[in-house]
Amino acid sequence: MPLFSYRATTPQGKIEEGIINAPDERSAIEKIRDSGYIPIRITRPREKEASFSLRFRKKPDILVFTTELAALLNAGLPLDRSLNILAGITEQKAMQGVIESVLKAIREGSSFSDALAQHPRIFPRIYVNMVRAGEAGGVLDVVLDKLVEFLETSRQLREHVLSAMIYPSILILTGGASLIILLTYVIPKFSRIFEDLGQAIPLPTMILISFSNFLSNYWWVFLLAFLFIFYIARRAVSRPEGRRKWDELKIRLLGDIIIKLETSRFARTLGTLLKSGVPLLQALSNVRETIGNTVFASAIDQVIIGAREGKGIAAPVEKTGIFPSLALSMIKVGEETGQLDDMLLKVADTYEKNLRTSVRRFISLLEPALILIMGLIIGFIVVSILLAIFSINELPL
Repeated sequence: MPLFSYRATTPQGKIEEGIINAPDERSAIEKIRDSGYIPIRITRPREKEASFSLRFRKKPDILVFTTELAALLNAGLPLDRSLNILAGITEQKAMQGVIESVLKAIREGSSFSDALAQHPRIFPRIYVNMVRAGEAGGVLDVVLDKLVEFLETSRQLREHVLSAMIYPSILILTGGASLIILLTYVIPKFSRIFEDLGQAIPLPTMILISFSNFLSNYWWVFLLAFLFIFYIARRAVSRPEGRRKWDELKIRLLGDIIIKLETSRFARTLGTLLKSGVPLLQALSNVRETIGNTVFASAIDQVIIGAREGKGIAAPVEKTGIFPSLALSMIKVGEETGQLDDMLLKVADTYEKNLRTSVRRFISLLEPALILIMGLIIGFIVVSILLAIFSINELPL
């Protein structure tokens, strides 16, 4: 039977830690509750150790904070006591300071959402507005549960995309480093040998040696050119028209992936907000801020205008011409049946699954393409050197 380490609190706020045997996490939670404790965190011991080893790299984790706060509120503890408990048990100093600041603001008369809004770098606007809707409806614990699901799903999707890019990134870095070493260290040694012999060398070898000498002597030109291009590109992208052109280029190059990513993000965020009781127009405004692609952001602006005119969202979304047909059909059905929030979450589930498939397919094509390009470059270098070596054997004795 697997072991679970747990952190729990008594109704009086006393923290208890220990290890419990249970067939699964749900059974472990039930055992802890039967013992009269309120479970805050359940982990496998090795997972806890792994997270500890990386703790110094992490910024304040609002997912952990939200999960633990939802557990305490669901157990019936008041908000101020729950925050006081979390301030005492959090393992991140930065998060501890944030929780203490929020608790102080609440005790001074601020609402929970207003206290969170004082830390915009930690709690985004969508988070604050969902909490505000929960406070207004008296269902803060339910809204926090929805936030946990939202943050967990968003993190899983982000980690899946990042993990898929690890191998291509390593391949590019190692291949680039190998080429730099060959061109700046290995090739110059061969070039001295050929110069001492005074023999005419083949054209490919001459081209390779010339490029190697230029790179060795004028590497700073490449560095300055790279920095200049990077600066110009950053400056262009920082302007609205440049950013839009860049986003349009990304859609042309990675259309399937970008469209599925932004569609799932739109549907997940809007569905979660509506499910939490946030009004439609306010929810759309929050969604607008979470969309990174300006083309999709402009499309959502059109949806907001249509919704404000009483057209709902299905017709304005279709009018944008950028969202996939399946998503449009599901949104129409959700709006017609009065289950728009549930249907949006189903749209998000569908396109997140499709996005993972598209990312895997893209990586499966990118990896051999990178290997082929690196192989061709290194093959050209090797063949150029071999041609020069063979030409040495043709020297008259």
